[in-house]
Amino acid sequence: MAFPVSLLHIIGCVGKRHVFLVSPSLVPLWNSDRTDFRHDTAPLPVIRTAAQPILLLFAYPNLRWALADESKIGKIWQDDELDAIVADYFEMLKAELGGQKYRKAAHSTALMEKIGRTHRSVEFKHQNISAVLDELGMPWIAGYIPKRNYQNAIFGAIDRYLSQSPELMAFVPSAREEAVGLASFVDPPVLREAEDKTPEGLRRLVRKFDPVQRDFRNRALGMAGEELVVGLERARLLEMNRRDLAHRVRWVAVEDGDGAGFDVRSFDVSGRERLIEVKTTNGSARTPFFLSRNERAMSEERPADWCLYRVHEFSKRPRIFQSTPPLERSATFQTETWKVSFS
Repeated sequence: MAFPVSLLHIIGCVGKRHVFLVSPSLVPLWNSDRTDFRHDTAPLPVIRTAAQPILLLFAYPNLRWALADESKIGKIWQDDELDAIVADYFEMLKAELGGQKYRKAAHSTALMEKIGRTHRSVEFKHQNISAVLDELGMPWIAGYIPKRNYQNAIFGAIDRYLSQSPELMAFVPSAREEAVGLASFVDPPVLREAEDKTPEGLRRLVRKFDPVQRDFRNRALGMAGEELVVGLERARLLEMNRRDLAHRVRWVAVEDGDGAGFDVRSFDVSGRERLIEVKTTNGSARTPFFLSRNERAMSEERPADWCLYRVHEFSKRPRIFQSTPPLERSATFQTETWKVSFS
C-alpha cells in the first residue's frame, strides 16, 4: 500500500514503555489485538514479530509522541489518573456547551502523555464518564457514546469534581433564539422492565446530585424550555396558515402563574385547545422528572386536550417527545414525597 511520504517514523518498545505516535489531527484507534493502525478506512502497515507487534512503520506529517506505560496496561486506574481524565473531560464539555472549538485528539494526546495510559484506555474511560453523566441527567460529549461497564472509582472522581464545580449541573444556554429552528420531535423512549443493576457507588452519586430535584429547582431551565415550546407552537400554527390561533398561544405559567396543571395553552389546526405541560432537562430522554398533583389531575380531567412535552438534551440540540394520558401507559410512577398533616 502506497502512502505519500514526507517523514518516516518508527514506533517500537523503549524499556517498559510502548511508544505510539499520535497526530494532533489523528488519534488512531489502537488495539494490540489488531494487525493494523487505522485512520478513517485506510489501514497503515504494521510489521509484526513472532511475539508482539513492536515495530510500526508509516509516513504521516506533523506527528507527536505519546507514551503508554506498559506496567499500567490492564491495571486499575488510580485516583490521580481518574481526577485528571475527569477534569479534562469537563474542560471539553464546557467548550462544547459554550460553542467553542476544541480538538479531542489534542486533549487525548496530552492526557496520554500525562498519565501514561493507552489511547484505547483513555477513550474507553471517556465513554464511562459519559455514561455516568447520562445517569445524572447531564449532557455528555458527542462522540463519546456512554459505556456502562464502570470502574467503581470513577464515581468518586466525578463526585470530587462536581462537588467543587457544581455550576455545570445548573447550565442553561445564554441564548436560545435559534432553538426553535434546531429543535426536533422524536419518539418517546420505550417503557422497559425495571432491572436495577446499577452499582451502589452510582446510586449514591445519583442521590447526591439528584437530576429530578436539580431540574425541578432550576427554574431558569424550566422557563427556557417553556419559552421554546411557545415559539414552536406559534411557528407550527403559522405554517398551517392559522395566524389567528398563533397569536392566541399563551404562556400560562408566566402570564397566570404556576398551578394551572399545564404551562402553555395552544391549539390544533381546528381551533381545539391543547394544554401542554413542559418538562425540560439537559439530560437524555430517559431522565426522570417530577409531575405535580395539579398536573396529573389536569391530565385526568381533560385527557383529550392535555399532553406532555418532554424537552431533553436542551443544552445542545433540543429534542422533544410527546406523551398523552393515560401516562401510566408509557411511564412508571413512584411516590417520592408525602404531605404530612395532623388532621
